[in-house]
Amino acid sequence: MALSRAHELPWWRSAAIYQIYPRSFADADGDGVGDLAGVLARLPYLAELGIDAIWFNPWYASPQADAGYDVADYRRIDPLFGTLEEAEELIRRAHESGIRVVIDVVPNHTSDQHPWFQAALAAASGSPERERFWFRPGRGEAGELPPTDWQGFFGGPAWSRVTEPDGSPGEWYLHLFAPEQPDFQWEHPEVRAEFEAVLRFWFDRGADGFRIDSAALLVKDPALPVDDPEERARTDREEVHEVYRAWRRLADSYSGGRVLIGEVWLPDPARLARYLRPGELHTVFNFPYLECPWEAEPLRTVIDDTLRLHTAAGAPATWVLSNHDVDRVVTRYGRADTSFAIYARHHGRPVDLALGTRRARAAALLTQALPGSVYLYQGEELGLWEVETIPDALRQDPMWERGGRNPANPGRDGCRVPLPWSGDAPPFGFSPDQATAVPWLPQPDAWKEHTVAAQAADPGSMLSLYRAALRLRRELPAEAGLEWVEDVPTGVLAFRRGEAFACVVNLSAEPVVVGVEGAPLLASGPVGVDRSLPPDTAVWLRIET
Repeated sequence: MALSRAHELPWWRSAAIYQIYPRSFADADGDGVGDLAGVLARLPYLAELGIDAIWFNPWYASPQADAGYDVADYRRIDPLFGTLEEAEELIRRAHESGIRVVIDVVPNHTSDQHPWFQAALAAASGSPERERFWFRPGRGEAGELPPTDWQGFFGGPAWSRVTEPDGSPGEWYLHLFAPEQPDFQWEHPEVRAEFEAVLRFWFDRGADGFRIDSAALLVKDPALPVDDPEERARTDREEVHEVYRAWRRLADSYSGGRVLIGEVWLPDPARLARYLRPGELHTVFNFPYLECPWEAEPLRTVIDDTLRLHTAAGAPATWVLSNHDVDRVVTRYGRADTSFAIYARHHGRPVDLALGTRRARAAALLTQALPGSVYLYQGEELGLWEVETIPDALRQDPMWERGGRNPANPGRDGCRVPLPWSGDAPPFGFSPDQATAVPWLPQPDAWKEHTVAAQAADPGSMLSLYRAALRLRRELPAEAGLEWVEDVPTGVLAFRRGEAFACVVNLSAEPVVVGVEGAPLLASGPVGVDRSLPPDTAVWLRIET
């Protein structure tokens, strides 16, 4: 099915978007790292799954200090993944399969190997080359102290000192993440012009949109206050909205519905809503939903708040259970504390994988029943869990080293382990039989029961559940709102969408009788003949009208 160019509503308002982490999806050349050829070979799988779009994590040329989020060239594909020609072919073939392509753009920072930053290092203090970044003299008698006390998001200081061309200790540069990721100075006109050119480069090659990494961080307070405890000097500055208004004009100048999706980690709904003002971003990620515990009352509150905010902004809500930065949902929901915080993970705590799987199945139906767009992270449809047994020597996430090698918060490698496709032992079809290297992160032996091949023919598998849900989801009226069913037992969420569909989720510890009339369409677990719904189970109902 080729892409339709005529829609009643823009495609992104109700799309199911599948996130691909390229190095862990499929390895075609056998070097142990996923690549674009591997994705191309698996396009039929994605089409059968029933998604509307793919979101690719960075595939640009990069030293890979932070898994590609340190970009050295925004117009070139990293040889680890393939070539620009392969990317163009992948976009074309995806479109032929009815799948759109969204790619990451990383505008807050670049790589320390980017030509601009290398030129800045070779230039003198106060030079035009350094004005594209945040170079500042240090404090102290000899400039030995960083300009501010800001800490980086990966741990450690947010400043690193350079050695000047004459060999002397010199200025400091700002990096809100790793030292290999210097921050751009977004008040500089060349920075703004360069990124508009980058967006145009990829739009011209068929990209259907961009997911904007760290979207709230671009602009900093030029005064650079020494202390920034609430991160207001480096987060959500008003000037950043000028950038997104310009990007929106560019996106809207292309036909076919190009989309801008913001990664905006802001707990304040009012601040978040500003990114959805007319003429700015089309959508933003819904982190409060992702971080919410598996409990009825908090989930209902988050859902209500999300719909209220997005309705007021005229934007579609987004719903996401996991991504490349987050512990996998099966593991999170199998812990005693089912909430999530990116810098306070719960690794090492007991996990009931059977319980987590049951809840993840129910959460999949809850999430896909909500109005708006939904994001799926690769492997979520297989019921994969967080791999907490990666040897320290194999960890690659900079959060591990810069965070002090804390076993309770070891970083994000555990959700990035390569996918299992087939077979009874690693690499589970991730790499070809003639592979010259093992997968870049080790796969658990127990994943042999969770490969695509093992689940494809099993009607009770997680994969079959996702395929059925994504197929049925297309039949829901895209813009139908949500109406709560109020007369339900404690711990139960029930709502209608339109006149013919309802969703009931039992988050309590006891079975409940479904009090909503309708014939079951799809359930995450067994539904009793008396219409009883076991704990941690969801059901979709067709209401006869």
